[in-house]
Amino acid sequence: MIPAQKLFISLPQKKKLTLLILAAMQPGIAIAEEVIPDVITVTATRAERTSAEVPESIAIIDHERIEQEKMYNINDALKGTPGVLVESTSGAYSSRMIIRGAGLKAQYGIREVMLLRDGVPITDPDSFTRMDFIDTQDIEQIEISKGPGNIYATGSTGGAIHILSKSVFDDRRDQLRFGLGEYGNRNLHARKSYMTEEGNAFAFTASHRQSDNDWRRNNDFESNQFSFKTGFLPSENSELETEFSYTKAQLNLPGDMSEAQFQEYKRTGNQTDNNSAFKHSARNSEIFFFNSRLNVELGELTLKPRVYYNHWSHFHPVTGVINDTPGVDIWGTDLEFEYAHSLVGEDSLVAGITYRQDRNIGAKKYAYADITTAGPTITATLSDRKGDLLEVQDEINTVHGFFMQESLRPSEDWIVDAGFRFDHITIEQNTWNSDTSYNYGMGGYVTSVGSGGNTEMKHSFDLFSPRIGVTYKLNKNLSLFGNIAQGEQVPFASELESNNDLKSATSRSVEFGLKGRAQHWQFDLNAYVSEVEDEIIRVRTNGENIYQNAGGTDKKGVELSGAFQVLENTLPGKLMLGGSYAYSNYSYSEFSEIVYGMGPPTNFDRSGNQLPYIPEHYFSINATYEHPSGLKARIQSDSWGEYYLDNANTEKYGGYDFVTSFNLSYSEGPHDISLNIQNLFDKRYAVEVEKDTGGDKSYSPGAPRSAMLSYSYQF
Repeated sequence: MIPAQKLFISLPQKKKLTLLILAAMQPGIAIAEEVIPDVITVTATRAERTSAEVPESIAIIDHERIEQEKMYNINDALKGTPGVLVESTSGAYSSRMIIRGAGLKAQYGIREVMLLRDGVPITDPDSFTRMDFIDTQDIEQIEISKGPGNIYATGSTGGAIHILSKSVFDDRRDQLRFGLGEYGNRNLHARKSYMTEEGNAFAFTASHRQSDNDWRRNNDFESNQFSFKTGFLPSENSELETEFSYTKAQLNLPGDMSEAQFQEYKRTGNQTDNNSAFKHSARNSEIFFFNSRLNVELGELTLKPRVYYNHWSHFHPVTGVINDTPGVDIWGTDLEFEYAHSLVGEDSLVAGITYRQDRNIGAKKYAYADITTAGPTITATLSDRKGDLLEVQDEINTVHGFFMQESLRPSEDWIVDAGFRFDHITIEQNTWNSDTSYNYGMGGYVTSVGSGGNTEMKHSFDLFSPRIGVTYKLNKNLSLFGNIAQGEQVPFASELESNNDLKSATSRSVEFGLKGRAQHWQFDLNAYVSEVEDEIIRVRTNGENIYQNAGGTDKKGVELSGAFQVLENTLPGKLMLGGSYAYSNYSYSEFSEIVYGMGPPTNFDRSGNQLPYIPEHYFSINATYEHPSGLKARIQSDSWGEYYLDNANTEKYGGYDFVTSFNLSYSEGPHDISLNIQNLFDKRYAVEVEKDTGGDKSYSPGAPRSAMLSYSYQF
């Protein structure tokens, strides 16, 4: 074990600041009365700064909170964050996330929100995010920056989520952890690091997650992940971090339920079937990931170049087709620098260029080989065996970007951030189609001689995302902030396939708020108004998704979160009460929805209607207790208000109330044992309800009560 001083010197600057703040929060440390506890964030400004100094709404999920969650996916940590609607319709790594309305168009997964891992964009240039290779057991902190204009967010209107993994330089996170739970839930994680006398470091990580999910059909999951991290200190003013990782994941997708099936689920707690003829949907993937970051301090100038490479393949049977992607190659670099100067005070400039290319060559779509039919309509799939080849596609997406942000500190009380991103995104597709295709209206394969052949598609988008924000420190506890920002969102490639005339969406927002930080309490309060021009809307007809531009949407909201310590002089240990609330009023200012049916397309004016799926009210409450003996307990309850099911606002779903999770743990030396219970009161509810233009509804159920018992040993 190297001396603590040596460890501290070798840590990256962000880790040093974090340790100083954590030290300030410990009783008996001399500086405890001088430092207001806060967390360090890098996501909003690309520079290390306390969250109270950031002139925008930002939420931080720290290591302590993450350790108290089961962490099968990031939903476990992000629930309860105001302005962030996150659920999983299939469990495991799968998530659907909406931040202030951005991401609503996604049928599944995450779109319109930039997601990064250790500075590397996981989100594709056309806004789709894959979560399968995120090792949720190797997360130190999650930072959520809400709204457009984020300096990290290429082509994103919803903001950025930055997942920071455990540092290779930090051996406090070495552990062996395993857990067993109901419904075949199993979790195994091991991490071991080594550090030399010179401060160079190595870390090995392995994780296994598995779930049978036998409360519903076709929903088992397994993931195996390995990583190797290195950290070198080439000189006193430089550090080099590199990571290699491998993931293999298999996930069966259960599908949605009809209304009758959902009522049966509410009665029995089991989903025995779905409302689709396709019974073998899945997503099996294999991913290789490489990331290398150099940090060099040259006086007032700090260079931060980064290069990364990602290769993934997947087998993905869905409605109508079986997707077989042999391999996608992603290369990228982020050449960033930070320059400290004194224009009006202790100021800094952050700037850089971005290049990235995603190459998906030879992706194929097949018909299902084993099916039953009634006339041309498929009534059921019998396996996921590939049949006739329907399509071969090559796709190349390229990003060229430039970003810059000037941070001015005219006095100790004022911070002014002004910056922008400019990105040029190109989407190219070459597609060969056979004469046979899946017809959604008919529900089966249709052959039309001469209809196949080769097609080409190429679109380019220039995206300008400026932001200016101001923070004013009222006193040592309170800070006011405000910002004006713009972000632009490109259409997803498959959206352009359904509607080649789609335009990029532009979101403009104004936000202001108040942040409070003290030894025994903290809070964040903000209000925002956003106007989105040409927002891309998903219209569901006969099981098919058609995408259209709305003329405009108006989004208004208020968000509040906070926590405070109670009974400080009465109870041994510490009891914290917390909660969050979000009010969302999102409506179409101009939208003519084109509805496709058996006849010609028909236009319906939806102007003034509320956006579907977004509840007007969302709130969460929690309590955390820590006893000096090592006993810890946390309980959290989430409520999701009612929302409309469709753009026509014909019907509402009542949402859910007080879905509760509970964690109880005990630590003694290096040993820790914990019990995590999800859905404590076994609520039977839907995490998502949709209604198509024909009136058919689909339900995705929330998981029933489940418990997992875990043990960990800190090396």
